[in-house]
Amino acid sequence: MKYPRTVQRYCKSCRQHTKHNVSTYKKGKERMLNQGRRRLERKKKGYGSFPKEIFHKNAKINKKTTPLLECSECGKKHYAKSYRVKRLELQEV
Repeated sequence: MKYPRTVQRYCKSCRQHTKHNVSTYKKGKERMLNQGRRRLERKKKGYGSFPKEIFHKNAKINKKTTPLLECSECGKKHYAKSYRVKRLELQEV
């Protein structure tokens, strides 16, 4: 899917329409001390195999890609509508 690299959008902090620079949202590095990781490590401790069953039947081919909009005036970041596409291509318009 082709998506413009700059869009004119409403910024909540500026309270007006401004130009936004578009990039794709990327997940950050997982912390090793968060609750879910601690729970899984505790469950795996002293056990022969993996405690939870591993899901092998892949239902969806594409993941949802979220465009990340950054206001050029104030630098505040917003999320745009997510799309289930194979590739989100950012273009100069």
